[in-house]
Amino acid sequence: MSNSVNISVETTCENQIREIAYDGTELYQPPPTLSESLAKCAARIDFSKTSLDDLKKEEKSAAAAEDKEDKDNQFQESLWPWDAVRNKLKDAYTEICVLSDVISIAKDKRYLVLDPLLEDGDDTKAIVQVYSRKKALSQAAQVLLGGAERLRTAHSEQRSRNVSDFHIELLRLRQNWRLKKVSNGAIIGDLSYRTAGSKFGMSGTFEVTKAEDTLDEEGGAGTSATASAASSASSSNNGMQLKASSALRVIVPAELQGVAYIKVITQKDQEDLCTAQVNLMGHGPNITAQVGVWQKTLEFAQNVLFCKELFAQLAREAIQLQAPIPHVVIGNQIRATLLPNIQLIISLCHSTSFDSSQPAPINDHDHVLEHSLHQLLREVHYKNSHHPFPHPASAPLGPSKKRMLAGPTAADREALLDMTKTQTILEQIIAQAQHIFMRKRTQYVLDTLARDVKDPQIVSHWNAMNSPTMSCVKINIVTHGYDAIGRTSLVIHVKERSLKCICRDGRVMRLSYEPQELRDLILCQINSHQISCLVSLARCMAWTVLSNSNHLGIGKVEPLGNASSCLLASPNSDRMIAVQIRCDPQIDVKVYIARSPRQDFFPSPLVPEKFWENLGGNFKEVRFDKIEGKSFLNKMEFLMASLTSNTA
Repeated sequence: MSNSVNISVETTCENQIREIAYDGTELYQPPPTLSESLAKCAARIDFSKTSLDDLKKEEKSAAAAEDKEDKDNQFQESLWPWDAVRNKLKDAYTEICVLSDVISIAKDKRYLVLDPLLEDGDDTKAIVQVYSRKKALSQAAQVLLGGAERLRTAHSEQRSRNVSDFHIELLRLRQNWRLKKVSNGAIIGDLSYRTAGSKFGMSGTFEVTKAEDTLDEEGGAGTSATASAASSASSSNNGMQLKASSALRVIVPAELQGVAYIKVITQKDQEDLCTAQVNLMGHGPNITAQVGVWQKTLEFAQNVLFCKELFAQLAREAIQLQAPIPHVVIGNQIRATLLPNIQLIISLCHSTSFDSSQPAPINDHDHVLEHSLHQLLREVHYKNSHHPFPHPASAPLGPSKKRMLAGPTAADREALLDMTKTQTILEQIIAQAQHIFMRKRTQYVLDTLARDVKDPQIVSHWNAMNSPTMSCVKINIVTHGYDAIGRTSLVIHVKERSLKCICRDGRVMRLSYEPQELRDLILCQINSHQISCLVSLARCMAWTVLSNSNHLGIGKVEPLGNASSCLLASPNSDRMIAVQIRCDPQIDVKVYIARSPRQDFFPSPLVPEKFWENLGGNFKEVRFDKIEGKSFLNKMEFLMASLTSNTA
């Protein structure tokens, strides 16, 4: 066995394998924590096998033979690794049992009584306690007074300097504006809307420096605008100049200095019909007093950037659009034709002087047009930064989800063409301006007719919920005192360049932008209303309607519409009334009366019979304006009542 080799057997350091996956990966059981090892060892203790007799036997055996005790201890240690813990727990349990017995005996007070022990304590006098407490209070008071003095000194120094901390001001600046620190240690900020999706090329970068670093450069600040310095802003208070100082200075580019706004004018023959001004000033809460005087400078600079971006977008679209009358872009002005002799003028006004920051007051400011310009530019920014995701993932970028679903939904060619059509900002603004002009023109026509035409009354109800390019108005034509007999209603949809009129009988008429067409339509509706109400009134008074026509084909040709007529007969058929209404430049009403039997009938050889006299005589015109009554129907009611009473 001289060639034997020593082999060392050791346990592996790897943990137990918990699971083997299908791909051969082995998942090991994590090693137990200290708490788990403690619980595992404590679980091996069996307290039921130990008693007092066993303890006495163990003590006797230990006193008899030490060698045997060593062996037993080795055996016990190997068998009970927690033997010491068990013995201590046993002793504690015994003591608790004895304490419980003592307490139970002491409760009866028959065999055992517990008395407290009096300790010999040191007698302390009350004056000593008072002095000790007074000393402790004096020390606490000195600490508080020292802190208050330091705070008072720091506050007085800050008021004497009247200069805020640079880092505090910088923190306030970061809460409202985007800032970053470049490699050379300078701090720059960004005023542009690139993070919102803007692609405007003008730089909106500004620089932030300490106020004391640029005090020497105030005299030659011709190429850059400085603000928020120790001598930047001043305000008058009771005749005294109070200068607002700041620890930092903001330097903006020269092209962003001053005040800018976009002025939109709807003009007809050198007369302004509607105006609106667009800028960012006055929107949102005023936080200049909270953060610093540099806030106003940054707001003005961002407003200039916003106005220039909006005007550049409108100018680019004006050049690209193919309009029937080409748009004109000259300098800072865009001219677009809305309707004949009506132009839309969009101008960029930029002033580097703060004295002209407040524009002239506007008498007719259109807030809807101003809001639309803001909203449309925000929509362009949103489309630039939010592109629709391809469906499926292999599809190309660009088409919207609606176009991608055109195949499964079997969309036709017209639907596909509608999906590709988009309106630019200028097109939408022109459409809104056209609608504003059409709405104002419609309001003027309706108000003029309601003022001029006293009978019947014209009542207009404009819908409050309208879109920027379409409004709705409902017109009711009624006669005062005869509302229950009849009324004429029609709805007019005011669009961009046309009007859509829907009558009560379902007829739809489309009118152009000419106001005379709407005026003629309302006059024709008034004509029809008078005849229809007269027929209803005659039936209520038992008169017979012999004929009724809204399109009279006899007489001279009317310059407007058609004449309407109505022929009525009394209950006894001895009176007849003929009414004719024509739409001349004003409503013209003519009334004729005929009697039956004829008083001028004489028999002749040709007409010998007497009954021919019942055919009626010639119609005689009535001086309708001399009849009592406030309205047309009131006069006709009096006339029919008088003719009926005479025959009664």
